[in-house]
Amino acid sequence: MNSKDSFGCRQTLTVDGTAYEIFSLSAFAKKSEIDLSRLPYSLRVMLENLLRNEEGRFVKADDIQALAKRARDKEIAFTPARVLMQDFTGVPAIVDLAAMRDAMKLLGGNPDKINPLVPVDLVIDHSIQVDQFGTGTAFTFNTDVEYERNRERYIFLRWGQKAFKNFRVVPPGTGICHQVNLEYLAPVVMTREVGGKLQAFPDTLVGTDSHTVMINGLGVVGWGVGGIEAEAAMLGQPSSMLVPEVVGFKLTGTLKEGATATDVVLTVTEMLRQKGVVGKFVEFYGPGVSSLPVADRATIGNMAPEYGATMGFFPVDQQTMKYLELTNRPAKLLKLIEAYLKAQGLFRTEQSPEPEFSDTLSLDLSAIEPSMAGPKRPQDRVALKDIKASWKKSLAGMLEKREKKNGGVGTLTSAPVKHGSVVIAAITSCTNTSNPFVMIGAGLLAKKAVEKGLSSKPWVKTSLAPGSKVVTDYLAATGVQPFLDELGFNLVGYGCTTCIGNSGPLPDAIGQAVKQEDLVVSAVLSGNRNFEGRVNSQVKANYLASPPLVVAYALAGDMDFDPYNDPIGNGKDGKPLYLKDIWPSSQEVQEAMKKVSKEMFAKEYAVIFDGDDRWKALPSPTGQIFSWDNSSTYVKNPPYFEGMGRKPTPLVDISGARVLAVLGDSVTTDHISPAGSIPKDSPAGKYLQDHRVEQKDFNSYGARRGNDDVMVRGTFANIRLKNQLASGTEGGYTLHLPDKTPTTIYEASVQYRKEGIPLIVIAGKEYGSGSSRDWAAKGPALLGVRAVLAESYERIHRSNLVGMGILPLQFNAGETRETLKLTGEELYTIEGIAKELRPKKVIQVNVLDGSGKSKTFAAIIRIDTPEEVEYYRNGGILPYVLRQLV
Repeated sequence: MNSKDSFGCRQTLTVDGTAYEIFSLSAFAKKSEIDLSRLPYSLRVMLENLLRNEEGRFVKADDIQALAKRARDKEIAFTPARVLMQDFTGVPAIVDLAAMRDAMKLLGGNPDKINPLVPVDLVIDHSIQVDQFGTGTAFTFNTDVEYERNRERYIFLRWGQKAFKNFRVVPPGTGICHQVNLEYLAPVVMTREVGGKLQAFPDTLVGTDSHTVMINGLGVVGWGVGGIEAEAAMLGQPSSMLVPEVVGFKLTGTLKEGATATDVVLTVTEMLRQKGVVGKFVEFYGPGVSSLPVADRATIGNMAPEYGATMGFFPVDQQTMKYLELTNRPAKLLKLIEAYLKAQGLFRTEQSPEPEFSDTLSLDLSAIEPSMAGPKRPQDRVALKDIKASWKKSLAGMLEKREKKNGGVGTLTSAPVKHGSVVIAAITSCTNTSNPFVMIGAGLLAKKAVEKGLSSKPWVKTSLAPGSKVVTDYLAATGVQPFLDELGFNLVGYGCTTCIGNSGPLPDAIGQAVKQEDLVVSAVLSGNRNFEGRVNSQVKANYLASPPLVVAYALAGDMDFDPYNDPIGNGKDGKPLYLKDIWPSSQEVQEAMKKVSKEMFAKEYAVIFDGDDRWKALPSPTGQIFSWDNSSTYVKNPPYFEGMGRKPTPLVDISGARVLAVLGDSVTTDHISPAGSIPKDSPAGKYLQDHRVEQKDFNSYGARRGNDDVMVRGTFANIRLKNQLASGTEGGYTLHLPDKTPTTIYEASVQYRKEGIPLIVIAGKEYGSGSSRDWAAKGPALLGVRAVLAESYERIHRSNLVGMGILPLQFNAGETRETLKLTGEELYTIEGIAKELRPKKVIQVNVLDGSGKSKTFAAIIRIDTPEEVEYYRNGGILPYVLRQLV
């Protein structure tokens, strides 16, 4: 669509003989009398996006002015240039598109209208699990098992790759989506034909994984959204948002010896969590930025969800250009990137004026010290020198809380496992595996350890899951992979593995000891998430650390270890060795990094979409409409469009609702969304057994996201969920009311549905924090949840609730479930929905308890924009889009 161009910004830029149409920011600044140099770089990109997409409906001239003047509480519509997906969230999104084609046909429309309107890349990276480890055959074995488990899903994706236009699939065994995006997919500046002219504009995206923000390290604006919102973006719907505040994070100095990018990001995460940046952009500036290579910037950008920001943005500069050249971006593209960004005032130099930010904070990089984070949250940074004392304090708290009476020491044939034993040491996750400094650093530490006679403890499950094949190339070229292998860090797969709960089971003897003695054991991983119950159901304490520290803790085997003062083991001569004896210097790592070459990127990414022989051998169905297999327990036509008409039904108030769950603060999407392994005796496990699936073939919830029958049964089923309505229990349990019968959340929802009773959920602060999971909204919707009443929400999850037709309500400031003395056993009526629904409307909630007493309190509807009102009226984003297309 051609822009209305109300400000006369359309100009021509010629680069290397090619003419490009651009929307000039400097022309807009001149006409609007604003100082472009004072506007944060991230907002300059957003400004260009509005200028180019002005069409009078979603984007109007006054919206553009509002952004330029940074008006608070003004809604704008951001139109991403492309969409990135991983397979856990991508499969259900493509399932929904396939279902929309069916629905379009039933409504009398053309199914072929259902296509991504912007480029979509889906990288299959979340399905590999660490079933085998510590051997040279682990990668082949795990990949074979992956294909066996996921055959139905992969066949479906091969159909989608042919059936949908503008849709590419990166096959399994290639890399993690965020690293592949960083190293190959992201063009930084994009081009397309519009109205017969070739336009150039900044690369922007949304992704179905919250860590999409890793690309901010490359100077690309993008963030994670729910699968629902991403589907809308694919179908041409802009993403509505309020003009963001931009917090400036000034970096000065340089890292000192021994500190890594992981230590930087753990410090940054701690600082920004304390600052409070939820829903805001964070933009890094200052002289310290120039010293950080793109790999370090990407590490910091990656963890924006952990520090709560929408983005952690680094503008493009000369470091960015060096990285783009190293990663083999085409020479013509490099010329365009530099010329375009400089012409638009989007290229940062040492002489660039500092932008004006909503708020600022600063960090001297030379003050960074080696750190870890844990045992349960990524923002709980602990200096490495304090880690032993911190662990003891955390353990004491956990034991006291659980009222443990024994010391929990179990003796195994191989070694004693006790409270604090490190049973998983995993080099994993996009956060760190894209960073050659820390990966090669881990390899050099392994080399020194082996040469001095050290070995990993036999009870530690070790694994190496790089983010791309390039990592394998440079670990081989630097000669460190054999030493990693010697310590058990053999290649297990190219994917997210341990960081998302695909750590696989503990070895039988270890798992049995942990279970029998009820031990608090630990995992150390180079990931970004360490929420309780996420990494492995048997591991209660999880610590985030740099890859070299992961290797170190495999050697130590215990959290009761002071890395500065305790021996890490005995050398060949029998004498104690310390971590400092094997820690590689920065100079050694930098020297080894010279072997990372452009040719490695050229070789691996030349065949990125080809796949291996397993992929090529899969059946590849064809046709406009997918032929659903009713016996499939992986891919199923979802019920979202059943009974849907061409026009939405009128809104009604929620009357006589029961509470399905009463939840506390910081309930994450890990608690809500089905994730990890599927227990045999769970509702989902029973469903699979009823469909003749043996337990060994259950796979994970993530792999079965394309089947709503499995997923709805796993919603609110996390083993660490504490539903205060069913006090004294952990997991997916509740009371059916008013008879107070204990049952599972799923079975209660089935009973309530039979009784025709709507459901609500009551929660505390930061409801839905964590990953951007569509099933954390889809699952509750299918359970019959009509509204959530919480003290505050995580940004993406609130949006997803609206996207699935669930009403997010917020207590008034100062009010909580406790202050209002709500038990959750009452009947709830929510009035004010049916008439004059508008953003942030204050409505009344009427509560009737079992004795007949009633009370009324006000709550705020957290539908934040007019566009979200329309989504809610239609029962969610997908019905809204479908009706628009019909």
